[in-house]
Amino acid sequence: MTLKANRAASFIIVAAVYIVALLAGILTYLLLPMHFALRLLVADVLATTVTFLFSVILENASVYDPYWSVQPPVILTAFAIMRGLNPTRLLALAAVWLWGVRLTANWAYTFKGLTHQDWRYTMLMEKTGAFYPLINFLGIHLVPTLVVYACTLPAVFLFEADVQLNVGFVAFTALSVLAALMQGLADVQMHSFRKRGVGGFIEEGLWRFSRHPNYLGEILMWWGIGLAVLSVMPEKPYLLAGALLNTLLFTFVSLPMAEKRQGEKPGFAEYKNRTRLLLPIPKHPK
Repeated sequence: MTLKANRAASFIIVAAVYIVALLAGILTYLLLPMHFALRLLVADVLATTVTFLFSVILENASVYDPYWSVQPPVILTAFAIMRGLNPTRLLALAAVWLWGVRLTANWAYTFKGLTHQDWRYTMLMEKTGAFYPLINFLGIHLVPTLVVYACTLPAVFLFEADVQLNVGFVAFTALSVLAALMQGLADVQMHSFRKRGVGGFIEEGLWRFSRHPNYLGEILMWWGIGLAVLSVMPEKPYLLAGALLNTLLFTFVSLPMAEKRQGEKPGFAEYKNRTRLLLPIPKHPK
């Protein structure tokens, strides 16, 4: 408990967990004799399982929190080392790294230590009782891993094919970069608002018109990557499945949970009437 209460020690513990998970994933990928996409899936699930086991030992499901943003850059960097770089691979890798660094930095900035757990996990634990370990593994760990795996897969295919850069690829990669930058701007604006401690709802910058610009950026990020790859590999439309799954996850899980939590605060109905759910554009109150 003393180590978990120490923020610096908690960072070291989480880093150690991820190193073990990474080594397990790499070893699994190298040893399995099957298609690269399936090998990657099995390795990813195993790394997630390792993270889950440590989260149980540490009694904190938030050990998994940075996995979402660490997984894609690590996977694509590994493929870059194995397969090399060309213009399409480099652009995709750069966009994913920008996104990953932004999201991981935001996690690190808000990380309070291993005595703190995401409110959503605590809520699930209270609601599911004896079934929580199963919900923890499937809902908190495995489903997000599978979604972000599917989101990353289009970029992985770039490293297994020799395709030429085109205008569509550049345009859609630019969309991903802009989405990541929008998320970064939303983070800065939110942190500035919270530092002032004024309470209520943030209504400045991107948040003036959108209640969840960070979620919008997350959705656009992976549509950008998926469509960029589709523009150079049009014979593989199924690679858009990840972007679609990600959109469904945010639409039917993340957004409703966030809205319900916000709805518990006084004045939410008026705030909701002034703002849009995702798009940061003016809304005429009813």
